[in-house]
Amino acid sequence: MMSFQDKLAQYAELTVRVGVNVQPGQELLIATTTDTVEFTRLVVEKAYEAGAKQVHVAFTDPSVIRTHYELAPDAAFHEFPDWVVKQRDAIIDHKGAFLWIDAEDPDLLTGIPAKRLSDAQKSAGKALERYRQAVGSDKIAWSIVAIPSEKWAQKVFPDEEDQMAALWQAIFQTVRIGDGDAVALWQEHIANLERRAAALNERRYRKLHYRAPGTDLTIGLPDGHIWMSGASRTPDHVPFIANMPTEEVYTVPAKLEVEGTVRNTKPLVYQGNIIDGFTLRFENGRITKAQAEIGQELLDELLSADEGAAYLGEVALVPVESPISASGILFYNTLFDENASNHLAIGDSYPTCLEGGKDLERDQLKDYGLNTSIVHEDFMIGSSEMDIDGITEDGKTEAIFRKGNWAF
Repeated sequence: MMSFQDKLAQYAELTVRVGVNVQPGQELLIATTTDTVEFTRLVVEKAYEAGAKQVHVAFTDPSVIRTHYELAPDAAFHEFPDWVVKQRDAIIDHKGAFLWIDAEDPDLLTGIPAKRLSDAQKSAGKALERYRQAVGSDKIAWSIVAIPSEKWAQKVFPDEEDQMAALWQAIFQTVRIGDGDAVALWQEHIANLERRAAALNERRYRKLHYRAPGTDLTIGLPDGHIWMSGASRTPDHVPFIANMPTEEVYTVPAKLEVEGTVRNTKPLVYQGNIIDGFTLRFENGRITKAQAEIGQELLDELLSADEGAAYLGEVALVPVESPISASGILFYNTLFDENASNHLAIGDSYPTCLEGGKDLERDQLKDYGLNTSIVHEDFMIGSSEMDIDGITEDGKTEAIFRKGNWAF
């Protein structure tokens, strides 16, 4: 049986070698919080062992972030630090890689005025346009992983005696640590997801029709759409896994071809706050009505961030038989919860999901029916009661999901 330290080392190795896939002579920028210091040090070590030339770590402190949102003047939320932009631009210019190590407190910014959160989101989105384009088009390798923080563990396992140990174990299971060779297990897992994506690409559906309690939604798919798995490649053909864990196959919707109503099935943690119990109505692709039982003001701010924030940018399929869903754990963290459920994303689309999309400028994407926005927020809609049909160009209907799982 593997010790905790052995699992931790394997997780760091998996993060470096499979997730962000550091190459010899490459620079790596790690963005994380002070809750992750021990693990981050291990990742830095593994990155240098993989041949990294420079590993830069940008730490933030959750308490300092909270204080900033509480006490900074309003003007601060209409600005974004130039040095952060230049730092990320330099990594892009040097063909480096980005890694986020998350240790989220789902309630970090609870009670902060929604407008402050929205203004900060808009400022960052505009300032980091080049960076967002590089990440969205897979022009650089990037990955997101997570480890526990005490407040996150308390949220997920309020009744456990050792909350941190329980969350560590849950995370290890989702990333296939402790059951053998994690790298080999990931290779097999990605191959399975790519087979699903290939099957959908062969079918060339024109529309998807979702049905579940509170949901009756039709989503058009643009010409040339591509279903993808969690595996990506840079222009230099270096493979990486953007999200660890990942259980999805996904594509882009046609911006103006979404009709009907959808209801969420898991909370959306947005800007350190929870939005839940919400229903969205779409007409001609646009969200025309949004009602939430929790977080209405923040939901309204999110949907008004810019013109594209009221449209969809991603369609993702995840069966309820996936390991994260089968665990029955609500993580209050989108990285995990989106991989337990069919989900959609409000806002920006991925050019990689369109034939030739990687080579298009952002202002060209709309000509191909794709949405652009400064936001990209996944929200979960799947359940064991969800059916999804694919509709072909000639109107034929085929079952894709039945009772929350693959129908083929």
